[in-house]
Amino acid sequence: MPAKQSGFGIVTAIFILVVLGLLGGYMVRVSGVEHATTTYTLQSTRAYQAARAGLGWAISKISAGGSCADVNAQTALTLPDLTGFTVTLTCTLTTTIEGSTSPAIYQINALSQLGTYGSADYVSRELEVSIVK
Repeated sequence: MPAKQSGFGIVTAIFILVVLGLLGGYMVRVSGVEHATTTYTLQSTRAYQAARAGLGWAISKISAGGSCADVNAQTALTLPDLTGFTVTLTCTLTTTIEGSTSPAIYQINALSQLGTYGSADYVSRELEVSIVK
């Protein structure tokens, strides 16, 4: 009677366990990347909205009779609904001559930032608008 062979089942089981372990590790990594991407997208959108809010504040200030000096005097806006974000505003005034009028052109720049530059969670957005008054 020939000898009974055994041991092939254990090799198959180890192979399946290794493949399932690698597949599980891959799924955990993909899930982590998805989570980080979602977080960065949300923070990027918040930075954009913070910059827009800064521009809105500056436009309102100038429309109410303010000047670039008033906008530039505001060192950094902090927005209560967007905690952690700071908005830095700069304004430059240029006057031109068009026929018999001399319109003033206000160029306003808003830089919104979260975190410190170079860190993994740093986000910034910069918007610019020109107003003719």
